[in-house]
Amino acid sequence: MRIMVTGASGLIGSAICARLSEEGHEVVAVVRPGSGPVPSGVAAVVPVDVAQAVGVRVWLPHLRGIQAVVNCVGALQENPREHPERVHATGVATLFRACEQRGIRRVIHFSAIGVDREQPSAFSASKLRGDRLLMDRDLDWVILRPSVVLGRAVFGASALFRGLSALPLLPQMNQTGPLQVVTLDDVTATVAFFVQPSAPSQMTVELAGPERLSMSDVVTHYRRWLSWPPAKRFVLPDFLANLLYRAGDFAGWLGWRPPVRSTAQKEIRRGAIGDPEPWKEITGIEPSTLSGHLARDPASVQERWFAKLFFLKPVIFVVLSLFWLATGIISLTIGYTEGVELMLRAGTGPLAGPGVVAGALADILIGLAIARRSTSRAGLYGAIALALFYVVAGTILLPELWREPLGPLMKIWPILVLHFVGLAILEER
Repeated sequence: MRIMVTGASGLIGSAICARLSEEGHEVVAVVRPGSGPVPSGVAAVVPVDVAQAVGVRVWLPHLRGIQAVVNCVGALQENPREHPERVHATGVATLFRACEQRGIRRVIHFSAIGVDREQPSAFSASKLRGDRLLMDRDLDWVILRPSVVLGRAVFGASALFRGLSALPLLPQMNQTGPLQVVTLDDVTATVAFFVQPSAPSQMTVELAGPERLSMSDVVTHYRRWLSWPPAKRFVLPDFLANLLYRAGDFAGWLGWRPPVRSTAQKEIRRGAIGDPEPWKEITGIEPSTLSGHLARDPASVQERWFAKLFFLKPVIFVVLSLFWLATGIISLTIGYTEGVELMLRAGTGPLAGPGVVAGALADILIGLAIARRSTSRAGLYGAIALALFYVVAGTILLPELWREPLGPLMKIWPILVLHFVGLAILEER
């Protein structure tokens, strides 16, 4: 079969592309322009931003020859980069209408568990609207509502569990509901079942694991898998938890996608639980327990690196951004006179003042660039180039700086290394 998978660069979408390709299907991967990584092994890649696909004509050319569609697009929270209503409802509605016009009967659509029972945020409310829009169409639709999906690849909540497992002290938040986590392998097997033309249709299916776990239980499983001893637990005060969620919202507006945001705060209160029995009866799939899933694939050093770097990554980018911003602001304010004196020692004459101002503005621009996800890579490269310029210029004009007790030029090297670390861990998935 020739199958279109939307949201193909995401955690679930990329795994589905791999599973369907492995089973001999011809997969057309739809990805947002500029996103990555693009799934390997697919027959074609189609760049479409679902949030901007407001007309059926956007989809019709790409649906020629398609026999089934698997919709995996998702957005957690409204910000300049993510638009839940446009992605979950408005955008996919045009795709469903286009499928109807092209005569494509089989449409498998990913929603979220519990949205039919409670909608505490725009995420779940828009997911439910998208579900209903699909139900209204004359299609052989299947709506899958998974719980928290965990696999070898991680993103969002699944990555958060890995990061929490690396902490020697495990913070526990109040008002977190139980979870019936589901494995990524079971999810892809379910899609492989329902994509067949003979499979049942016009039904919603909850994909929930066989056991109810708390967040701490999930983290404990991961610590055991990573061969780390149990962590000591403490209750994180509500005001600190709220502060973390607000910080996540701010990072979201800068283009980053942290799993800890106010939408996650609202959604996690109701938990992610459901009844797996209908799923098992329809498909014959026996969902894996988390411990069983982890036992089949022992952890490697790469998993340990990722877990330990998860919370270090935001710290690195905050520190680098604030470092350059503070350097520029200090140079323009309380450090201006000292900066001019240093430039005069270097023999710059009348260019001393303008040189300090130009350097300070460059520092500030780099700090702002590193803070924004869309410009962070350019900001890191700019910081490396500017730091090397400072080394070369300082060596030529004031070589005695190498001998000063505080080592202003020597300290540039560890700073450079940290920028290269930032580049190495910049990608989010």
